[in-house]
Amino acid sequence: MVKRSVSRVLIVGGTGHMGRRLVRASLKLGHPTYVLFRDENINDMEKVELLLDFKRSGAHLVSGSFNDRESLMRAVKAVDVVVSAVAGNHIQDAILEQLKLVDVIKEAGHIKRFIPSEYGMDPDRMLMANALPPGNQLFKDKSKIRRAIEEAGIPHTYVSGNCYAAYFLGGLGQIAMGHIPPRQHVTLYGDGNVKAVWNDEMDIAMYVIKTVDDPRKPIGLEVSIVHNIHLFYEGCLANFELSNDEEASKLYPDVEYTTVEEYLKLYV
Repeated sequence: MVKRSVSRVLIVGGTGHMGRRLVRASLKLGHPTYVLFRDENINDMEKVELLLDFKRSGAHLVSGSFNDRESLMRAVKAVDVVVSAVAGNHIQDAILEQLKLVDVIKEAGHIKRFIPSEYGMDPDRMLMANALPPGNQLFKDKSKIRRAIEEAGIPHTYVSGNCYAAYFLGGLGQIAMGHIPPRQHVTLYGDGNVKAVWNDEMDIAMYVIKTVDDPRKPIGLEVSIVHNIHLFYEGCLANFELSNDEEASKLYPDVEYTTVEEYLKLYV
């Protein structure tokens, strides 16, 4: 039997909340893993220590900047697959950075798969469901990136993980109440019976990296208040059907994902 080679993976935004999990998942699944780091972060000791930890674990650190197209091109040319986890406090900056990345990947011409930074609710589906402002702007921006990827003809996979457990489940979905379960009082939104979907971020990361060499090419499928309306009143995450080839737990049954009960035991 011929052993299939694994792809070289570039993680962009590897020191962020989701990015660090993607790096660990890529290393765990045996991919030669490259982590793009920005020179402006060398004064952030926490990020430096994280990068060095990645290096000790076998990752390759690649210097690059969105203000230096040549450095981005060098990083992209070193790999087969690009996984983006760009985020930040300034959403518009993150959108522009991803569009720059799309442009570089298109010019490079050899990337066999690009996974953009989404991992939350499916933006196209949310817009079709008439997502409310101001939260709908984020979905519009993410859809703009999808259209740019498609127009560029870049092979891609969109991964929608719905709600991050750390942000939503940890605080039991309470608005502006932090990320630790409240002990004294919990507000039930709607009638309390609407289904929602929470995923441990490390589980999402494992599923993302699983798609890297998957020949099946899965089909891609202020804000807190309106998101909660969609979640708890409209049931937007569970009011539609998926075919079996789109749902991650069926695509990759070997991944032991974290259940809600298991996740909440962290806080006991």
